[in-house]
Amino acid sequence: MTKHVLFIVTNAAVIGPHNRPTGFFFAEVAHPFDVLDKAGVAVEFASPAGGWTPFDAYDEKDAAQKEFRGSKAFRRLNRSRRLCEVNAADYDAILIPGGLGPMVDIQRNREVQSAIVRAWTTSKIVSAVCHGPCSLLGVDLGDGTPFVRGKKVTGFSKKEEYDYAREDVPFELEDALTGEGAIYSSAANWEPHVVVDGRLITGQNPASAGPLAQELLAALRKQG
Repeated sequence: MTKHVLFIVTNAAVIGPHNRPTGFFFAEVAHPFDVLDKAGVAVEFASPAGGWTPFDAYDEKDAAQKEFRGSKAFRRLNRSRRLCEVNAADYDAILIPGGLGPMVDIQRNREVQSAIVRAWTTSKIVSAVCHGPCSLLGVDLGDGTPFVRGKKVTGFSKKEEYDYAREDVPFELEDALTGEGAIYSSAANWEPHVVVDGRLITGQNPASAGPLAQELLAALRKQG
């Protein structure tokens, strides 16, 4: 039976006081798509506004990125469905890629939060990488307790942000996650690091996108 994963992708093309160009970080969609597609997993794309999804940091020397850029899937991505028209429970997992864009329109977005709640409460897998875990902030399963409280997570670290986009982001993701009670961990800057806590799978940075997808694939196979 084919498994289905919903990628929830940013529509934000700029961020911060200096209008820094942004979007999703290309590798963080291309690498997970490559892993899942080659395993026969069906991937669909949604975004808060639907339609076009701007991207950042495309590297044509990366075979997976180049292949994805020329694929039918990439064209589908740029005709993404509006998230409000999608039921996350119809998928076996959701994945929120990073880039700086999610810090604009994914974090504390009610429709994104609803998708996470819907996926979680129907026993599906929730995964996010790099700045994508900002989607977990403010999520409440109904009892007033932050979703991440007591859960092991990772995401783009303060150390990494310091040399990357400290002046552009509205807050430090690491601080925000720990502020809601998450048990945060990280590896050295730009080194792969994935944390699996039951059905919650998070990755630290772009280098973690492929490894996160491998963990997601393993979890999908365990679902039966």
